[in-house]
Amino acid sequence: MTRVARPALTIDLLVVSDRWNDVKRWRSVVRRAVTRAAAALSTKAAELGIVLTDDSAIRALNRDWRGIDAATNVLAFPTGNAAAKHLGDIVLSFETIAREARSERKPFAHHLAHLAVHGFLHLVGYDHEQPGEALEMERAEREILRALAIPDPYRPSRPRSSAARRRPERKRADKHTAKHPRKP
Repeated sequence: MTRVARPALTIDLLVVSDRWNDVKRWRSVVRRAVTRAAAALSTKAAELGIVLTDDSAIRALNRDWRGIDAATNVLAFPTGNAAAKHLGDIVLSFETIAREARSERKPFAHHLAHLAVHGFLHLVGYDHEQPGEALEMERAEREILRALAIPDPYRPSRPRSSAARRRPERKRADKHTAKHPRKP
């Protein structure tokens, strides 16, 4: 039996912040996640851009494009043209992703992969503005992440230990917390 080659997904990945200190590893995580998402959705030959940046840059993008003056974890800029070869661009912010991963007790690589998949799904037309759309998008994310051996990102995290449950954690004063949305 002859194998048929899959249409290529071209990913132009740009790192514009030195916060992404293990560039080779994070590029690999993002490429693997987006490639898996494209394969799961039988995406035709296409190209997309991915930018690994920091909170300052993503905050400016969020303010300029969405009118929200706050950093966020991921932004997707779809071309909006289904026939276009270029799907659009995904922007990921290191600090917000790291903060959320710590808060949710998830490995950074898992959270990064989830957000790369989330951004890709936006590029190909998924959205989460309405409850039905959100459920469909979450289902697709879970399926893709399962294929990457990444646990369900929507399952609540486990408590740290029984001792931690009895002693409430002291809240650190963080003047930035209220300004950062958890999900785009």
